[in-house]
Amino acid sequence: MATKKSQAFDFNNYVIGRETETKTLSIPDTGESFEVSIKPLSWAKRNQFISRNLQLGTDGTSGFNADGYVRDCLKELITEAPWGRTTEAFLLSIDDRLGGALETLVPKAFDAESENSTSVDEIDEIKKEPSST
Repeated sequence: MATKKSQAFDFNNYVIGRETETKTLSIPDTGESFEVSIKPLSWAKRNQFISRNLQLGTDGTSGFNADGYVRDCLKELITEAPWGRTTEAFLLSIDDRLGGALETLVPKAFDAESENSTSVDEIDEIKKEPSST
């Protein structure tokens, strides 16, 4: 039986580019819009931000600092903006309207559709189940 020779795996198909992308964001409350240039966020950098903002307690509890994750991502992603460099001081000074628009650029930290994740609704159902003791 002859085997078909498969093409060699080309990892270059999975390497992120260095090109920036211009995004137009709108602020619904005011109708204003503005452009920002963003660069791709690598898989490793995203995981680094998730790890940095994940808190594991000694008692088995865990928490996630979503605010820190969003700020880390925005400082990394945005290369050009009307305000100049996106810094911690800038992000701490803006209101909900501008912050909400910028937040749309941030990739989700956890995929709700993942096989290994539990949705908030599932957690609520687990909490409601009667104890078997």
